[in-house]
Amino acid sequence: MRSGEMWRLLSRFNSFRRTHVILQHLRMSKHTDAAEVLLERKGCAGVITLNRPKLLNTLTVGMIRQIYTQLKKWEQDPETFLIIIKGAGGKAFCAGGDIRAISEIGNKNQKILQDFFREEYMLNNYIASYRKPYVALIHGITMGGGVGVSVHGQFRVATEKSLFAMPETAIGLFPDVGGGYFLPRLQGKLGYFLGLTGFRLKGRDVYTAGIATHFVDSEKLDTLEEDLSALKAPSSENVADVLETYHTKSKIDRDKSFILEEHMDKINSCFSANTVEQIIENLRQDGSSFALEQLKVINKMSPTSLKITLRQLMEGSSKTLQEVLTMEYRLSQSCMRGHDFYEGVRALLIDKDQSPKWKPADLKEVTDEDLNNHFKSLGHNDLKF
Repeated sequence: MRSGEMWRLLSRFNSFRRTHVILQHLRMSKHTDAAEVLLERKGCAGVITLNRPKLLNTLTVGMIRQIYTQLKKWEQDPETFLIIIKGAGGKAFCAGGDIRAISEIGNKNQKILQDFFREEYMLNNYIASYRKPYVALIHGITMGGGVGVSVHGQFRVATEKSLFAMPETAIGLFPDVGGGYFLPRLQGKLGYFLGLTGFRLKGRDVYTAGIATHFVDSEKLDTLEEDLSALKAPSSENVADVLETYHTKSKIDRDKSFILEEHMDKINSCFSANTVEQIIENLRQDGSSFALEQLKVINKMSPTSLKITLRQLMEGSSKTLQEVLTMEYRLSQSCMRGHDFYEGVRALLIDKDQSPKWKPADLKEVTDEDLNNHFKSLGHNDLKF
């Protein structure tokens, strides 16, 4: 076969593959297989089960649409008094949005990316203002988009197997889904530390940090769900009483101190700077093994993501959730047009060489003008509530 014919065939194949990926996503977004998210009424409760256990219950735009639509119906239903959301499989509540699929599609169809982030953030906001008790069972891995569909709800129940993190700076993103709202409102500078480093909190520490409202032994989750569903026309106070009863009875790691307790002074001191460069200098000057470990972690992150994240958290500390989500939508679209997100996903999830080539590769090369462009209004394309 001549090289010209070979090139034409390859070109046609690649074009077909791109079209196939986009059509596959569109089919998924319009006609999501019901098995990906289970929606049931159990007693007085509407129960949402994220049901992609092999993919750690990562979210697709189709799942987001189904959840949003069902929450609307249940909010109006006089027989539904509370919502329970959980993950299938026992390993994860939800490890985030399906970023591998997002990255594959992102280079080919910006419209799908606009829809995904817009609808995800609209769901996050809706959960925050939901008029019925909303109970998220954050058992197992809870990251990114999984945080978005849990942390804004009224009740969040952690277990000894919970694992919380916002690791987005490692993939060229930023801690979104309202991270700019809830992270800076955690104790001291803890949220800044978590957002910049992607540090993982496990078990009872998820409760101690203020991310979960209650802690329950994982073996009691099924019974807890049964007791909540069996309530008769419960109020928020009735739901809180049941959760408090289970929380009080839990003895797992009850006397264990918070994993970051001994480091909080360092965290508050080092992460109180107004620039990433100064935070790095603070860690270097501190010189403790803890500080140097965080320095090593930060130096692996996308320089652009680090600068975006610090400004996002600083600005978000005084904004409403809706204002934060509007800001984060602008940031999401800017990141989707950039280089680092696709490179981060390639390095960590596709090729798995763990060696992303960030552009720019140095903090000094991320200018104020670059940063300002990420935060610019999108005009009529802005997120609107």
